[in-house]
Amino acid sequence: MALIRSVFQDELDGVSQSLVDLTSMVSTSISKATTAILSADLKLAEEVIATDDHIDTFQHELDARIIDIIARQQPVASDLRALVTALRMSADLERMGDMSHHVAKIARLRHPGGAVPAELHPMFQAMGNSAEKIATKTGVVIATRDTAMSLEVERDDDEMDKLHRQLIGTLVDPSWTHGVESAIDLTLLGRYYERFADHAVSVSRRVYYLVTGTYA
Repeated sequence: MALIRSVFQDELDGVSQSLVDLTSMVSTSISKATTAILSADLKLAEEVIATDDHIDTFQHELDARIIDIIARQQPVASDLRALVTALRMSADLERMGDMSHHVAKIARLRHPGGAVPAELHPMFQAMGNSAEKIATKTGVVIATRDTAMSLEVERDDDEMDKLHRQLIGTLVDPSWTHGVESAIDLTLLGRYYERFADHAVSVSRRVYYLVTGTYA
C-alpha cells in the first residue's frame, strides 16, 4: 500500500508541476505579445500565435492525464479535490494563453503599422508588466500553495483594473484623435490584458480553496 501511495503522490506532484510549467508558458507568451504589439514585430507576433497551439496541446494532454488518474486511482477527499481543481486551473491557464494569442493577432493585423499610439506605449507596457508579474506569481502559488501569496495576486489585479480604467477614460475623452478603428483595437487589447489577469486570480483562488477548503 505504501508503494501504491508513493506512485499516486508522484502522479499528483507531476500534475502540479505541469500546471507550473503551463503558467510559465503563458507568462512568457504575454511578455512576447506585449513586445510584439508595442514594436510591431510581426515575427514575434507569429511566434506567440504558434505557441498558443502548443499551450492548447499541453493543456489537453494534462487534462487527459488527470482524468486517467481519477479513473485508475479513484481518489477521495482532498486528493479528488486536488485533481478536480487542477482541471479547472488548467482551463484558466489555457484561456490566459488565448489572451496572449489575441494580443498578437492584433499586432499581426496592423502590421507594418503599430496598433498602439506612441503616447499610450507606457500604459500598455505597464499592463504587460503587470500581466507577466501576476502570471509568474501565480506559478509560485501553485508550486508552494502559499495562501498569503494567493491573496496578493488578487491585490495585484487591482493595479491591472486601474490601468484598464485609465485606458477606457483615454479612449472616451473628447480629445482622442486616433479615430474609431484605433479605439476599437485598444479597447480589445485592454480587455485581453484585463481578462488575462482575471484568469490568474481565478487560479490563485482555486489554490486558496484547495488548501483551506474555503473560498477567499
